[in-house]
Amino acid sequence: MVRTPQLTERTVHTQVNGITLAYNDRGSGLPIVFCHAFPLNRTMWAEQEKAFSSQFRVVTIDLRGHGESDAPLWRYTLDQAADDVIGLLDHLSIREAVFVGLSMGGYILFALYRKYADRVKGLVLADTRAQADTAEGKQARFQMAQTAYQKGPSAIADIMIPKLLSPATVQTKPELVRHVRAMIEGNQISGIAGDLMAMAERPDSITLLKHITCPTQIIVGELDLPTPPADAQLMADRIPGARLTIIPAAAHLSNLEKPDIFNNAVREFFGNETR
Repeated sequence: MVRTPQLTERTVHTQVNGITLAYNDRGSGLPIVFCHAFPLNRTMWAEQEKAFSSQFRVVTIDLRGHGESDAPLWRYTLDQAADDVIGLLDHLSIREAVFVGLSMGGYILFALYRKYADRVKGLVLADTRAQADTAEGKQARFQMAQTAYQKGPSAIADIMIPKLLSPATVQTKPELVRHVRAMIEGNQISGIAGDLMAMAERPDSITLLKHITCPTQIIVGELDLPTPPADAQLMADRIPGARLTIIPAAAHLSNLEKPDIFNNAVREFFGNETR
C-alpha cells in the first residue's frame, strides 16, 4: 500500500540559540533542508518548495542575518550558522535530513558535516566550493562590508547581481532580477557584514571531502563565475561516489535561472541515492 503524504504548510518564527529564526515547513516524508546563498533569503527556494513538498517535508530557513530572521550586531561564523540549522531541526523533532546548500549554504553544510555528520542523510552542494578564500578574496569581502556600511544593501545588490545571474538572465528576465534585488535589499547591514566575516574566516574544506560518506550530489551552473565548474569537479573527484551535474546556460544561482533542470537533478538524486 502506497501512503500519500499529507500536505501541510507553515511559515513560523521560533527562538533558536538566542535569536529568532524564520522558516517554512511544508509537506511530509523525508526531510529536505535548504540553506540559501549570500546575501539572499529562503524565498530563493520557492520553485524547489513547489516541486518537492508533495513528496517530501521541505524546510527552508532564513539564516541569521537574512530575511525575517534576526540580524544581531555581533560576530558571525559558519559553525554558528550550522548550530542554528541543527537547533531548528531539534525544535522540529527532525533527527536526520538531506541538506541542500547553494554557495554560502554549501559552506555552511561543510561546517555542519564536520560537527553533525550523524544528522546528514545526504548532501546537495550547489554552486559552492571547498577552498578557503585567498588573501585577495578576504580583502574583497572586507571591502564589500565597508560598502554595505557606507552605502547600504542596495549598493550590495548592484555589486552582486552581475555575479549571481548570467547576462542573458539580466537582460531577459526582469522579474527574476527584481526578486534577487529585493532579497538582497531586504537584509540588514549587520547581517551582510557578519556573513562576509564568516565566509572570509571559513577554513579550507578540501581535506574534509574524502571523509564525506553520505550520498552527495554536486550541481553547478556552466556560467558560474564565483564558483566555476572546475571547483565543482574538484569536489566530485574527491567525495567518494559523488554525482556531478553541470547546468547549461546557468550562472551562480542555477536553481533560480534553470529551476526545471536543477529540480530534475535533485529529484534523480533523491530517487537513486537517499531511499
